[in-house]
Amino acid sequence: MLIDLRSDTVTKPVALMKEAMMEAEVGDDVFQDDPTIEQLEKKAAAMFGMEAALFCPSGTMTNQLAIRIHCLPGSEVICDKYSHIYQYEGGGIGLNALSSIKLRDGNRGRITAEQVKESINNPEDIHKPVSRLVSVENTMNKGGGSIYNFHDFIEIREICDHHGLKLHLDGARLFNALVETLETPGDYGKIFDTISICLSKGLGCPVGSLLLGSHEDIHRARGFRKVMGGGWRQAGFLAAAGIYALDHHIERLKEDHQRAAKIGRIFSDKDYVKSIYPIESNIVIIELAHNKAATDFVNEMARKNILCVPFGKHLVRFVTHLDFTDKLLSYFEAQL
Repeated sequence: MLIDLRSDTVTKPVALMKEAMMEAEVGDDVFQDDPTIEQLEKKAAAMFGMEAALFCPSGTMTNQLAIRIHCLPGSEVICDKYSHIYQYEGGGIGLNALSSIKLRDGNRGRITAEQVKESINNPEDIHKPVSRLVSVENTMNKGGGSIYNFHDFIEIREICDHHGLKLHLDGARLFNALVETLETPGDYGKIFDTISICLSKGLGCPVGSLLLGSHEDIHRARGFRKVMGGGWRQAGFLAAAGIYALDHHIERLKEDHQRAAKIGRIFSDKDYVKSIYPIESNIVIIELAHNKAATDFVNEMARKNILCVPFGKHLVRFVTHLDFTDKLLSYFEAQL
C-alpha cells in the first residue's frame, strides 16, 4: 500500500470524470472552436463574475501570463517572499515580463495593505523600477495552506487603486479557502484584476489551470500563451475534466481538510516533531527537532510507503487530496 502525500497534484481522474472526458465534443482551440473549452472558460468566468477566462496547461503559465499582461519591462512586482511566483516559477518574472520583484515578509505568506503601501516605489524616482503589480496567494502553500482574511484583500485593493497598481491572485488552491470561509467566487471577482485557479490540485483534474480577467486582458494573455507554446488543439478532452471538477469536487475539499487536521493530531505527540504549522486547509507542515534533517525523515517515511517532501532544512510537507481515503489515513497512523 502506497500513500502519496507529496502534493494534491498526484490524483487520478475518477471514473465519472474519465467518462466525461471521453464523451467530450472537441475542436481546435488555437482556432477557438473547441466547444468544451469554450464551455469551461465561460463557466469559470461566470462563477467569479468576470468577463472571460483562458484555459492553460499549468498554474505557472496562468500566473506568468497575468504578470506579463500587467507589467512593462522594468516594472516591479510586489509579493510575499514565500510566493509561488517567486519560489517555484523558474525566474519567470524576469524572463517573461522583464520585471523585478520586491519581496515582503508576511504572516505565513500573507502580506498586509500596509506592507504593500510601504513597498510602492516613488514613480518619479528614476533610480527605482515602477511598481505595477501586487500578487497574493490564497491558500498560501509555503504558509502551510494558510488562508487570508478577505478584509485584507479589500484593503490591499484600495491601496492598489490609489496608486494605480494591478492586483493578481494566485488562487491555485482558492477553492480550499472558499469552502472554509463565507466568501464566494463572485466576491473575489470584484476585488482582483486577474485570478489564476488550478484544476489539477484539490479539484482532481489530470492537468490544467484557468486565468480569469477582463476581455481585454484575456485577449492579450491568449496571444502571450501562444508565444509560450501554450496553444491547445483538441484539449476539450481535458476541459471536460475541469467542468466535471467544478460541478462535483469543490465541497468535498472539506474532507481533505479534515484528514489534514487528523494528520496534525497524529504528529502532535511525537517527540521528533518540534512544531506544526496551524492547519487551515489540506496542507500539513511539520517542523522536526533540529537533530533530525527533513531529507532523512522523508527517506524514512518512503521506506514505510509514505511519500512526502522536504520543505526546508527541518520542514516536511504533507498534502491531502481526493485519493487519500480514511482507509489510507488509518494505515498512515499505524506506520507512525
